[in-house]
Amino acid sequence: MNYFYNKRGIVEKAVAWWDNLGRPVYGGEMVIRSKRDIVNFDPFFAENLTTIQSAWMERLHVDDWTLNPDVYDYRTHIRPAEYVKGHLAESWEYTEPGIVVFHLRKGIYWQDIPPVNGREFTAHDVVYHYQRLFGLGSGLTPSPYHANLVTAYRSLISVTAADKYTVIFKWNVTNPEFIRETMQANALVQCIEAREAVEKWGNLNDWHHAIGTGPFTLRDFVPGSSATLIKNPNYWGHDERHPENRLPYIDKLKVLIIPDDDSALSAMSAGKIDIVEGISFRKAKEMRKTSPEILQIPTVFGVETIDPRNDKPPFNDIRVRKAMQLAIDLPTIATTYYDGNADPEPSALTSKYMMGWGFPYQEWPKDLKDEYIYNPTMAKQLLDDAGYPNGFKTNIVADATGDLGLLQIVQSYFTQVGIDMEIRPVEPAKWMTFVKSSHKHDQLAQRTGQGQLGLSYEPIRHLNGLMTGYPHNYMMISDAVFDRFFARAMAATSIDETKKVVKEANEYIARQHFTISLCQTKTFNLYQPWLKGYNGQNGATSADTGGPLLLFFYPARFWIDQDLKKRLGH
Repeated sequence: MNYFYNKRGIVEKAVAWWDNLGRPVYGGEMVIRSKRDIVNFDPFFAENLTTIQSAWMERLHVDDWTLNPDVYDYRTHIRPAEYVKGHLAESWEYTEPGIVVFHLRKGIYWQDIPPVNGREFTAHDVVYHYQRLFGLGSGLTPSPYHANLVTAYRSLISVTAADKYTVIFKWNVTNPEFIRETMQANALVQCIEAREAVEKWGNLNDWHHAIGTGPFTLRDFVPGSSATLIKNPNYWGHDERHPENRLPYIDKLKVLIIPDDDSALSAMSAGKIDIVEGISFRKAKEMRKTSPEILQIPTVFGVETIDPRNDKPPFNDIRVRKAMQLAIDLPTIATTYYDGNADPEPSALTSKYMMGWGFPYQEWPKDLKDEYIYNPTMAKQLLDDAGYPNGFKTNIVADATGDLGLLQIVQSYFTQVGIDMEIRPVEPAKWMTFVKSSHKHDQLAQRTGQGQLGLSYEPIRHLNGLMTGYPHNYMMISDAVFDRFFARAMAATSIDETKKVVKEANEYIARQHFTISLCQTKTFNLYQPWLKGYNGQNGATSADTGGPLLLFFYPARFWIDQDLKKRLGH
């Protein structure tokens, strides 16, 4: 369309793609849902992604609000370099390999709360945050998040302020993709805190110590129930689509902690919540029947996998892993069990939706594709060749809140080739401790949405996560050939060279069958028709990780059409 109706009902010509969305209005309240309790308010401890700190603390770089979603819609976790813009930083450049210089935006001020009292944000604030995060300097230890990413926190040599608005980062690696990933990975750890607040209180774990440069201030928090944030009247930011408009548009932001999806959807049907993300296709289908006025956007979820311990028999034999893959009919599962709301194509390490970083099934050589096509006869032959002519017994430790129906289907397929798999459901917290942290499971593991294939966050992290000895490598993969891909990626000097290495690693992963690929599922983000500006961007509430991530950025730019809300009876 080239025209739109303005607020007064007069037709105006659209001069930019977003003009078709209408003009933003001020006022009102936005209510979102967090699936897990909020337990942390300090970016230093952000390895636990159940926080709302990014409502008041901001980052150096963010998504491009002016980018047409037809070009890139930000619905995957990765933010490609070409689709990232400055925020607290106005610009940055690599002055030489391993050295990045950030130029900060002038006129940014901290919220007028003691002990910072509204002073100007400067380069020294950036220096303090990254020195604290990476453990640089006397008496500092790295954040628990970066301590797990050993290569990351050992790679930053120094961060210094050249002047009030210029920050220089020096790294002992020259790969620009690795540097970008480390500085952009996990929106939470990049949120910059006030030094005076940490020095006064030791940390920012108490919600009363919430201070930042962002568009909202934390007014109230009730553990296990809700958080209430209000508009920062002195916020520095303006809407990039409408530069004359100071942000945020909404007056109040409410976060309701509702673990149960059914309860959240009931509240949404009653008009009490504006957006709920990460809803299964079955629940979304039911909502279309009962609440057809609520809008829905399908998004790509993770690839479901069956994850064997590669260091224990029988799974240390690649023939057994191949047999398990051949035993499962993925197209039938996608069509029948998922009612067409899943991609039946198997996946390698990175998601095919990652804009140049993936290894889509269409590009696989025919001999590799043949190893993933349903073939129970070949599966039995491989088991026989591996010394299991009568199959074997095994068990799988699964998240009790996950998709146990899918596991029962896989169990049935395995039975047909002689694999007797017992399903052992455990609570999510126990799964994380028993499987991911301590590796005490002895056979198979599975957690819905947490598979090890088709990943869509920073690609070098994919390589790191399956390396020998990595703390969360619960499949216990130890493969010298695969380990060398990470070293090669780190030695690359350009993004294109890094992409080449990642693609080779993808094919190697697919050929080694370290894990069993199931379907790539879809989930749905549901939102009220009066919520404007939203188009499914990942990070608005990120219900899959349990709490809001990019609160400071997206909700500050969303607005509520209060006239429409009233007309719909809310």
